[in-house]
Amino acid sequence: MGAHLLRVQRREFFVLVRAGASAEDAAACLGFGSTSGTRWFRTFGGVIPSVAAEPATHRPVKYRRLSIEEREQILAGMERGDSERAIARLLGRAASTVSREINNNLINQHYGRRDKRGRRRTAPWRYSPHKAQLRADREAARHTPAKLASNPRLREQVQDRLGHNHSPEQISQGLRKDFPNDPEMRVSTETIYQSLYVQGRGALKRELTRHLRTGRTLRKPHRQPDQRRERIKGMVNISERPAEAADRAVPGHWEGDLILGSTESGSAIGTLVERTTRFVLLLHLPGDHTAATVAEAMIAKMAELPATLRRTLTWDQGIEMANHAQIAAATDLAIYFCDPHSPWQRGSNENTNGLLRQYFPKGTDLSFWGPGYLDQVATELNNRPRKTLNWRTPAEALDALLSNPSNPPGVALAG
Repeated sequence: MGAHLLRVQRREFFVLVRAGASAEDAAACLGFGSTSGTRWFRTFGGVIPSVAAEPATHRPVKYRRLSIEEREQILAGMERGDSERAIARLLGRAASTVSREINNNLINQHYGRRDKRGRRRTAPWRYSPHKAQLRADREAARHTPAKLASNPRLREQVQDRLGHNHSPEQISQGLRKDFPNDPEMRVSTETIYQSLYVQGRGALKRELTRHLRTGRTLRKPHRQPDQRRERIKGMVNISERPAEAADRAVPGHWEGDLILGSTESGSAIGTLVERTTRFVLLLHLPGDHTAATVAEAMIAKMAELPATLRRTLTWDQGIEMANHAQIAAATDLAIYFCDPHSPWQRGSNENTNGLLRQYFPKGTDLSFWGPGYLDQVATELNNRPRKTLNWRTPAEALDALLSNPSNPPGVALAG
């Protein structure tokens, strides 16, 4: 058994234990004996082992494409009789990824059919990791020609319209209008620009650039490299945040962010950390983490807090906060945004997100966890002693502030 597969199974073991299963039952569910479960529980003290604690030399890098190691683990799961969803959880992949991988790479696919002599073929369907890897490598290496290079009729139309000084956008929209029922006669504005300017795309002659409005032979970017296009309207920068939030003297100032799941699942969990006490709240985001979903979850969660604990919220410039005005109006929070590429401006939140990866490893489908489990994880973190709180727990620090707000919180000011 590979070292990485064993580590994945250990994490799955502790997930089952946290859900209420005994060590023996959790080990049995994963195909191990009760002795193994007892040994793991004693070794790790009931805490899900983090990847950082294991030898890093065996940990594979997670890519969008499946690796040969992951394909071998799929075969091992099939031989054990695991379901596709169980295999996906062990890999930290979406169930659809595993299902598609198996269905696309089964060999002997005529199982049960009769050959020309009327004999029934009895060889079972098999999945071969190495043949699947070879097929994936071939498909990745296959060169796909540019659309304008492989479609002479479309290329002639584009070149003719460029010769009449039509812009790429006018050409793209004009082709849609003139050939409404022919998808082969459609091309995007960006594809035309790429064919003109990018060496190697080679479908259109470079001299046609003189027909563009600017006449440039090289493409000019719309903004300078050090400039960032404002994606969220009405943002208020962190520099305008009250001083009381910066020195952590008054509770009710929060930092927020998302931790993301696997690329295939598109899942996420919202995290909120109170700056003075490091008290944690987790947002359940079923299905997606769009601005509407994040706003709905945050408004509902913040409604559980007293007004004295709703002063400010600091977030990065993620598009999931596009509805910040709606959130501010519903929660009475003043919302501020960090500078680009400045995670230290939300230091407490970044630290907490690192702690949360013990429960929600990178590359896994976070939609698997319901709101009840998220609340359980938040409670566990809020009852963990923190050095920055002089070894009190966030729950104790928050309770002390709420019971007697005049008392100083007694926390270090280090992030």
